[in-house]
Amino acid sequence: MNRYLYEQEEHTALREQIRRFAAAEIAPHALEWEEANEFPRELYKRAAAVGYLGVNYPVEWGGSGGNLGHLLVRAEEMVLAGKSVGTCVGLGSHDIAIPPILRFGTDKQKERFVRPTLAGDKIAALGITEPGGGSDVAALRTKAIRDDDHYIVNGAKTFITSGCRADFLTTAVRTGGERHDGISLLIIEADTPGYSVTNKLKKMGWWASDTAEIVFEDCRVPAKNLIGKENGGFPLIMKNFVSERLMIAGQCNAIAELAYSESVTYAKDRQAFGKSLSGFQVIRHKLADMATRLAASRALTSECVTRYLAGEETPSIAAMAKNTATDMCVFVCDQAVQIHGGYGYMREYVVERLLRDARLYPIGGGTREIMNEIISKVEGYAT
Repeated sequence: MNRYLYEQEEHTALREQIRRFAAAEIAPHALEWEEANEFPRELYKRAAAVGYLGVNYPVEWGGSGGNLGHLLVRAEEMVLAGKSVGTCVGLGSHDIAIPPILRFGTDKQKERFVRPTLAGDKIAALGITEPGGGSDVAALRTKAIRDDDHYIVNGAKTFITSGCRADFLTTAVRTGGERHDGISLLIIEADTPGYSVTNKLKKMGWWASDTAEIVFEDCRVPAKNLIGKENGGFPLIMKNFVSERLMIAGQCNAIAELAYSESVTYAKDRQAFGKSLSGFQVIRHKLADMATRLAASRALTSECVTRYLAGEETPSIAAMAKNTATDMCVFVCDQAVQIHGGYGYMREYVVERLLRDARLYPIGGGTREIMNEIISKVEGYAT
């Protein structure tokens, strides 16, 4: 089944490949890994072996080829067949960590960090958010002071997906003055003296993915780990956000589809007052609303990704897709729990964890409020 306008036979083949992998390697363990708050590290190697980690990355650096469209297909089938959002986002943390290295890094950086990550030998994470910063990226305070051929880094990051066991962090640091113009991107390796994971965070959702607070205390980071130009990191971060937000839209569509399909099955099977739940108009109309909102979100995501693949990287279209998809996803998952009744509140039912997982998306990758500010500026009515 093609869900997006840009899909061709190669996307269908990729869907089937990822569906087989997720159904065999993820789904049987989904509840166990959710309850354990992490999945086995060796899953990275198994994912790399089938080309999962390499989707959307150049073959010359160990990738499987493709583009953002293929990446959305991979993420969707991982959620639909694997039934664990936390595992999906944890296994895919490199998708927001290594693109800046590929786009703006040196060949030596790509050889040292990108290739082993795509092979499943290293875990990559992105370090942007700080304890006191939140959505205001330009206010970050982690400092990197040049000292000959090194930077001395001091500061902290929080809400870092895969941060507990990441081998390196693509990190936003302040190398210059205030706000946007003084930010750089620096690759900081986890075995650097002074680098420490201070807290494994306990979250409302995404239980199977580890999330960390990380502190840097006089970390000596080689200057050769600088990505792009010093003080030129902010545009790199913003460019990274566009594809990330479209990815989020795709994930939300998949989560909602899973919640919807689980609800349809339950409504047909569950008996009440002598007939199935789907025999009641109120339930049918709930399902109809869920299907309609999902279809509308998919249509917008499809348009936005198609335009992105054609070379249009306007941040506003990504913001629109993200807001639409995240609103829809929370609504659909909430309705799914309602349809399941008391069982929807039980942790062994997938819709319970989908609702918890869905609530992060209007926050992560830029809050809904920030998305509206981006749209306002691009549309020309912000003052």
